[in-house]
Amino acid sequence: MMESFRIAAGEDLTIRGDFHAKSASPDQPLVIFCHGFKGFKDWGSFPYVAEQLAERGIAVVRFNFSCNGVGESLTEFDELEKFGRNTYAREVADLTILTGWLLQDGGAFSAWFDREKLFVLGHSKGGADAILFGAGNPLVKGIITWNGVADVNLFDEKLRRQIAEQGVGYIANARTGQQMPITKAVIDDVDQNRDKYDLLAKVASMPQPLCIIQGRDDYDRLVKGAMRLHEAARESELHWIEAGDHTFNTRHPFAGTSSQLEEAIERTAAFVHARCT
Repeated sequence: MMESFRIAAGEDLTIRGDFHAKSASPDQPLVIFCHGFKGFKDWGSFPYVAEQLAERGIAVVRFNFSCNGVGESLTEFDELEKFGRNTYAREVADLTILTGWLLQDGGAFSAWFDREKLFVLGHSKGGADAILFGAGNPLVKGIITWNGVADVNLFDEKLRRQIAEQGVGYIANARTGQQMPITKAVIDDVDQNRDKYDLLAKVASMPQPLCIIQGRDDYDRLVKGAMRLHEAARESELHWIEAGDHTFNTRHPFAGTSSQLEEAIERTAAFVHARCT
């Protein structure tokens, strides 16, 4: 079963999502899946991942952050102005709104999962969101990162200078050819919250277990970051996906799975079920 939903997230902001479950069960866990930078819920393998986890007895919500830049089209960056002002603060607020909506008494999907078995999974930058929202949050039972970042600062000095001089900078989307705007508000959010957004400190102090799933052939900074997160965390497990790239060897549009993606799915399901016994 898959059912789509929309939630108001403030003035002119909408969280669009899809709920996946094989069957209604008040005992099964729920995973909230966070896409990454220049990502969206319908990218490539993400719908397939949700379906496969649902087949393994795990309800899944995949959703678009309200300022991720993808609007009504669901697959095109048709809201670049919102993308340009998207911040970690905004994304954590979206997760708070989404979780509150999902866990409310009598909620639309409340009969389909156990509210005491909530996990947050994030890919790439979404891994940071999963940690920032989930660490120490009593609602969250465990956190999973797929090729996640270990540092929230994704912006180089060239982009920072452009923003300082012009008020906005641009990064290329290699897939679409679009120039994606980044405003000063995004940089300020990172710089003014360095301690609050310290991912290594977050995982070192959080009581929840962390599952790090990392492709060996991913970007070097992310491979090294996975090791840093694992070493810093109070309780973590690090699973290397051999020959796995940043998207576990799958592309958009989705043309089929890979052995690397299948391993990531299996590792994720095993972690979730082990923490629910």
